Amino acid sequence: MGDRRAVRIGMASIVVVACAASGCVERRFTIRSDPPGALVIVNGQEIGTAPASASYTYYHDRDITLILDGYTTKRIQQPMNAPWWDNLMTEFFTENLVPVTLRDEREFVYKLEPTTLPPTNELLSRGEQLREEAKSIPPKRRKGLLGFLGM
Repeated sequence: MGDRRAVRIGMASIVVVACAASGCVERRFTIRSDPPGALVIVNGQEIGTAPASASYTYYHDRDITLILDGYTTKRIQQPMNAPWWDNLMTEFFTENLVPVTLRDEREFVYKLEPTTLPPTNELLSRGEQLREEAKSIPPKRRKGLLGFLGM
């Protein structure tokens, strides 16, 4: 009877240790800009200035926007596919049974282009064109049901 109890305690201890030492996957990406210091926005959420890092749970494309004074705003659709060891077939094992922490760290570097200003003559002519458009009277709009129906 005592041997059975010792076996049960031993088995319970093994289960507790296995659960405590179960696997884990840490996912993190870092975005760098050239030159550094750009504001980084990922999927509409500001994550800081480059270099900026964030953890993530799911693999999917990220909409990344980089903003820096004096440089053209850059918008990127960055794919983030799962590694071979973290797909639908193996995810249960890597998340729960592998007794070590697996890391998926990614780094993306984007070069920003300096903003170029159009020539002064071009800006002046565009301003004049807009001023002339503003002076003209827009056509009358029909009101009521006939206007809605286009009559």
